[in-house]
Amino acid sequence: MALFDCTCDARSGHARALTYETAHGSFRTPMFMPVGTSATVKGVTTGQLRDLNAQVVLANTYHLSLRPGADVVAEAGGVHRFMNYDGPMLTDSGGFQVFSLADTLKLDDEGLTFRSIYDGTKVRWTPESNMAIQEQLGADIAMQLDQCTPYPAERAFVARAVDLSANWARRCLAAHKRPDQTLFGIVQGGMELDLRLESVRRLREVEEESLAAGGRRFGGFGIGGYSVGEEHDVMFETLGQVARALPEDRPRYLMGVGNPTTLVRAVREGVDMFDCVLPTRTARMGTAFSSTGRMNMRNAKFTRDFGPLDPACTCPTCQNHSRAYIRHLVKQNEMLGGILLSIHNLHYLIDLMRRAREAVLAGAYEEFYQEWMASPAAQDY
Repeated sequence: MALFDCTCDARSGHARALTYETAHGSFRTPMFMPVGTSATVKGVTTGQLRDLNAQVVLANTYHLSLRPGADVVAEAGGVHRFMNYDGPMLTDSGGFQVFSLADTLKLDDEGLTFRSIYDGTKVRWTPESNMAIQEQLGADIAMQLDQCTPYPAERAFVARAVDLSANWARRCLAAHKRPDQTLFGIVQGGMELDLRLESVRRLREVEEESLAAGGRRFGGFGIGGYSVGEEHDVMFETLGQVARALPEDRPRYLMGVGNPTTLVRAVREGVDMFDCVLPTRTARMGTAFSSTGRMNMRNAKFTRDFGPLDPACTCPTCQNHSRAYIRHLVKQNEMLGGILLSIHNLHYLIDLMRRAREAVLAGAYEEFYQEWMASPAAQDY
């Protein structure tokens, strides 16, 4: 396979199994990507990520550009060498972080100005400077700079964000030159189906214009602006139509979603890639995914429960430690508790998507989906 080639290995209904080639190896979908915001997945070493069969790891452009600085990461040899991870990596544009700190944000057609959460320094980003930062960081996949809208939001505000994000997509695609890195466009549009489909149309138009001028195409597409406060059932009112409106020959990446059941449902709608801080963040709060539903390890019922965290799980945590021990660590605020639960939760989602891929390859995704929805594991909220 050539760099950034995408092969569809199988379909089962709308669900897909893809293989995608990067400079740091290929990855296979459906797939969950651990989030390493500051070039680290909190509490988990790069060796452990490999053992968990993590395929792609995310890093965050906002945080790395401010601390330690994109120039420092570039001097280290890029984000792979900086954190000693040799698999495929993705950097988000940092747009979500900027827009979640709206009280410090000034937005205009040319770009955005915000203040660093670390020292209050004023920072100016344009689509062009954001591409330069991501090229310095050197991940295999970069994301366009976009405007992420909150929920709820006025329709006029969402429409303006769609227009701005499309214009910035054009500028990002024109500015992005690094040959061993590809760029994903991002769909916006809030919960408005027509605005979502307009965003897809605009991205396709941007790509066609670029190719006609001898430029590049998008390597895939992010679906942004979901899971920003709405109920997940609201997201599913439009998600499937939006995903399937995107080109079939490249990955579709639902950004920032990490509930197991949401992943299973989204794969059924044609989504390929996912990321979220949920598995590690909830782990640090003492919460575990499991085959019997979400577990709060602070619960007193686990005090003398010397069985494995999840008898159905093969992760190192479940193979080596009891519920009673993990509850003890969590109650004592021992860092090992959060580490062991992070390892388990990441394994749980990575392995869930492995099983989803196997179901697609077997032409049996609908059966996999129905079995999951009928199981206690689906009670993950």
